[in-house]
Amino acid sequence: MTAFMLLSQTGFWETVKRRLYINFVVDDRYMYIVRGLGITLEVTAGAALIGIVIGLFIAVVKVASKQNRALRPLEWAANVYLTVIRGTPVTVQILISYFVIFAAVDIDKTVVAILAFGINSGAYVAEIFRAGIQAVDIGQTEAGRSIGLTYYKTMRFVIFPQAIRNILPALGNEFIALLKETPIAGLIALEDLTKGSDIIKSRTYDAFTPIIVVAVIYLALVLLLTYLQGILERRMRRADRG
Repeated sequence: MTAFMLLSQTGFWETVKRRLYINFVVDDRYMYIVRGLGITLEVTAGAALIGIVIGLFIAVVKVASKQNRALRPLEWAANVYLTVIRGTPVTVQILISYFVIFAAVDIDKTVVAILAFGINSGAYVAEIFRAGIQAVDIGQTEAGRSIGLTYYKTMRFVIFPQAIRNILPALGNEFIALLKETPIAGLIALEDLTKGSDIIKSRTYDAFTPIIVVAVIYLALVLLLTYLQGILERRMRRADRG
């Protein structure tokens, strides 16, 4: 029985090596994965940056409009933006971006994906920032104003640093979700990581191996981001205690 099990295991690993060789070594097909991974990371990083900028702006407008009536029109526009973006699927948004908004423009598909995912992420990041700001005790604002700081300086130097610590876990989860949403870009034929596995599948007619490898890569990326997030949170906690 032991010998039979050994032969079975040997046969299994030989099959695995043969599949990996055919799918990734022959004709340098691994380059589809390498290039796709680069595009996936580029889209994720670019969209995250745009999401932070938009989200912070929207959050500040919504919070500051309670103190400044001149910002009410901007608050109305922000509410419309949040309603539309959160009320429609990101799949539809990226299709509209590519086939409608940029249909007559010669623009790189990667740029379209970054803009579409960034605008989508901004709506969720805005609510994360707003919740973090409002979670800071009102006494902090009153303390800042009592020592002569303006409202905006109080927000910048007193409220925002505390809000960032409050929202870091939620913000990290949003960026992880953004990473996992990027395969949707395959709908506009962007050759990201998942699309790379589809191309390999079309060459080798092996649907299992490329998809499993891509799933492992995504899992590794998520674990890495989670690990880095944990390090950042621990450092911020140590800074608070120090």
